[in-house]
Amino acid sequence: MNTPFDPDPVIPRRSVVARLRASFLTGLVVIAPVGLTIWLIWSVVGWIDGFVLPLVPLSYHPDRLIQDLLGLDPTSQINVRGFGVIIFLLFTIIIGWMAKGIIGRSLIRFAESLVERTPVVRSIYSGIKQISETIFAQSERSFETACLIEYPRRGIWAIGFVSTHAKGEISRRSGPEDEMMSIFLPTTPNPTSGFLLFLPRKDVVFLDMSVEDAAKLVISAGLVYPQPRVDDEGNPLPPKLESKPN
Repeated sequence: MNTPFDPDPVIPRRSVVARLRASFLTGLVVIAPVGLTIWLIWSVVGWIDGFVLPLVPLSYHPDRLIQDLLGLDPTSQINVRGFGVIIFLLFTIIIGWMAKGIIGRSLIRFAESLVERTPVVRSIYSGIKQISETIFAQSERSFETACLIEYPRRGIWAIGFVSTHAKGEISRRSGPEDEMMSIFLPTTPNPTSGFLLFLPRKDVVFLDMSVEDAAKLVISAGLVYPQPRVDDEGNPLPPKLESKPN
């Protein structure tokens, strides 16, 4: 299956409309990610500014400061985005720094104990906390490597991500004959949903490609393959030895 970036196949007497259509699709593939990224960043920055700036005195708003500095008409509108983001980042850093201390941890435990006693609030808080911890997990809790597993039956291969080694009761009850691994099997084209599988290490084929390249392959439904590993002279490198998760 061809992608919009593949060279046009040799088709005799290809119409002008078909050529324009192919060029339009190629340009759309180039423009859409850039445009959506800029739009998303601009929208998020505006949303944060709209939430933070009302808490800042009007005389300290960046548009008012620029008006006073340049001597402009106070009724003129100057849209300065990003000031609220800076305040939000500084505030978040300060809160995180305080939360690492003994006093901060004690206050957090006390506040969470109060929340746990509130019937409705505790359900909302616990759900949001679990989502936040999952999204903003530290690097040591992220996926270790990409792999291949036979799923849903022998002979059919699927891309998965090694989460951790199976621990606790899962490891004890699965049998001591082979080490069990936790594998996350993502769905296409939405890799945030999928299945959690526990497989013996011998049934897991580790890949040399990075987790990011494997995720791109899943999201694109097999259209975007990672570039092959080559040496300085452009020769393909042999596969790495299996030195993946210990």
